[in-house]
Amino acid sequence: MSALSLPSLSCTSSSTYPFSISLNSSFSSLIPFQRVKLFGSTSKATTRSFFLTAKAMAELVKDKESGVAAAGGGEMDIEHSRTFLEACSEEELLSGIKKEVEAGRLPPNVAAGMEEFYRNYKNAIFQSGDPAAAETVLSNMAVALDLMLLDVKDPFVFQPYHKALREPFDYYMFGQNYIRPLIDFRNSYVGNHSLFYEIEEKLKQGHNVVLFSNHQTEADPAVIALLLEKTNPHIAENLIYVAGDRVITDPLCKPFSMGRNLICVYSKKHMFDVPELADMKRKANIRSLKEMALLLRTGSKLVWIAPSGGRDRPDPVTGEWNPAPFDSSSVDNMRRLIESSGAPGHMYPLALLCYDIMPPPSKVEKEIGERRIISFHGAGLSVAPEIAANCEKSEEVKDVYTQALYKSVTEQYNVLKSAIHGKQGLEASTAGIALSQPWN
Repeated sequence: MSALSLPSLSCTSSSTYPFSISLNSSFSSLIPFQRVKLFGSTSKATTRSFFLTAKAMAELVKDKESGVAAAGGGEMDIEHSRTFLEACSEEELLSGIKKEVEAGRLPPNVAAGMEEFYRNYKNAIFQSGDPAAAETVLSNMAVALDLMLLDVKDPFVFQPYHKALREPFDYYMFGQNYIRPLIDFRNSYVGNHSLFYEIEEKLKQGHNVVLFSNHQTEADPAVIALLLEKTNPHIAENLIYVAGDRVITDPLCKPFSMGRNLICVYSKKHMFDVPELADMKRKANIRSLKEMALLLRTGSKLVWIAPSGGRDRPDPVTGEWNPAPFDSSSVDNMRRLIESSGAPGHMYPLALLCYDIMPPPSKVEKEIGERRIISFHGAGLSVAPEIAANCEKSEEVKDVYTQALYKSVTEQYNVLKSAIHGKQGLEASTAGIALSQPWN
């Protein structure tokens, strides 16, 4: 049976990254659009090892302009300010934000978010004790602020399936280099690392793999990729995340999202925030569902999905963080997509612990533009053996299978919590969850 004939698939997604989704009432996307002129440069792709700096970004902008002119396009439609790229100090960066507001190129509310983003990022990087912290902050924030400004002036709109933009500007490496100094690798761990090699082998054989995971922060994609980039770069760079609409509409998030492979969805939680847009969102979700089905038919796809429908949040009474419960309809609909793809499929439970780095607001917010608290901290990632679905399709069986996935994620999460927050390190390993630091 074709995945496209699945009845009434719907999805709820988190307002944040990677993005959780509960396939419940609509898969989503955004209206296709690309900055053709800005991305029409003849520049070659940046290399994987290229470390972004403000100077490099300035050169890239110059190359883009040259490429457009060489192609007969004349001057760029949007003259891009070099306010942030040419900044040589914190004072110049912050005064640059004010300058762009006064010039009418930056809305005051976005400017306030950018300044707060800068200060929080600076504080987090200095927590690391890195002697090059000041240089790192200036370099990374100059590029980040420039990309945010660029998107305010010329908004990029994501297609239902967005493939990471790697050229002429490498948005993936931008995100990696921005988040990397926020992770305390000495206090970070990967559980059952050998299973990631098993997953890579299945992908090479043309199989599809789905990772059912909890979801903690907007930085989840970068955390996953950074913990695996040295040993499993194929997974780090080719993982496809199911993305809630808020991280592809918030100008402070979008530059980071542009560097990831995404299936873009409108969250059921925010479907009726603007009632007159609800019908458009439903139709967009259907387009995204079709894109997902087509991708899985080709095989060798690795998809990350958070069936909770949102980011984990602390218990309001105890303050303890735990994975949010999984939605059985989300899990079952994803299973049906896998089974109807025509390619062998596998489903693995995966746990993430990284909320300290960029914790979400204490409750779901309706408005775009949440505050972003940032910290330097250890992070954890763990995967457990795949759990095969029962052929019987009763509601009871669906619930039991969902609970099996959730139980595994919770068990792995608790081991990571003992290692990182409990300061047990590698000693927190159990018979079923072996911790390691594969970057060492």
